[in-house]
Amino acid sequence: MNAQRSLNFRAALLSVLMLLVVLGIWYVATSSSAAANSTAGMTAEQIEYAKMMGKDPGSAKATGFPTLGQMGTAIWGHLSDPFFDRGPNEKGIAIQLAHSLGRVALGFLLAMLVAIPLGFVIGMSPLMRKAFDPFIQVLKPISPLAWMPLALYTIKDSSASGIFVIFICSIWPMLVNTAFGVAAVKREWLNVARTLEVNPVRTAFQVILPAAAPTILTGMRISMGIAWLVIVAAEMLVGGTGIGYFVWNEWNNLSLPNVIFAIGVIGVVGMLLDLLFGQIQKMVTYVE
Repeated sequence: MNAQRSLNFRAALLSVLMLLVVLGIWYVATSSSAAANSTAGMTAEQIEYAKMMGKDPGSAKATGFPTLGQMGTAIWGHLSDPFFDRGPNEKGIAIQLAHSLGRVALGFLLAMLVAIPLGFVIGMSPLMRKAFDPFIQVLKPISPLAWMPLALYTIKDSSASGIFVIFICSIWPMLVNTAFGVAAVKREWLNVARTLEVNPVRTAFQVILPAAAPTILTGMRISMGIAWLVIVAAEMLVGGTGIGYFVWNEWNNLSLPNVIFAIGVIGVVGMLLDLLFGQIQKMVTYVE
């Protein structure tokens, strides 16, 4: 236990040191050129024209990569008022995240309702496994975003199309892992249940499900990671609301501090989702 705590402490310390190194490089790289590049390549007329258009030639929009100070200002601005709503293109980061997480949750839940029962059927029946395998092998490699034009044409709603894409990308890891976990349940356990004349429903819930649960959770964990990746790209395509649309909209506004902040938020939320499923997976993991 002490050795594990020592390892965790040293790993955390090393992570902090690496972060400080990255921030130090960022500070040196941006501070040394911020002043020089604020109007670099611009004539006096271009600078004056930029000011007349309401732009600041020395801002992050004009200079390119933001400094740590500009990033700090952007982060504080978002975190100090995350729930503001000033129109279609002016919503707080918490509202944008809520839209994205809502779409991911709904698409993921629909995928669970289909993939886990179907995975049980495939895993328990060699005939069904061989019958479904060609369809799974053909459909699984298709990029989820390739379904977006078809979804927009048939559903005719951008938000519902995003949910459909999440459903498509989430179903395959769960389906394959559920089928594998069910098929890998020890024959001895099933024979004992059969000997005790346990009915099939009870066998499925009290023998097969607990035994296959770690593998099923692995599939769900993989599916959630893919879903969070895909929703950002999908929202960039369809627009409207969500963290993906926020990134694309801020890029169109040439606001790199907001883009970088959103990228960081996407990474942190993805990490938290993975940690959540990791903890659930530990709860259902058993030692033989």
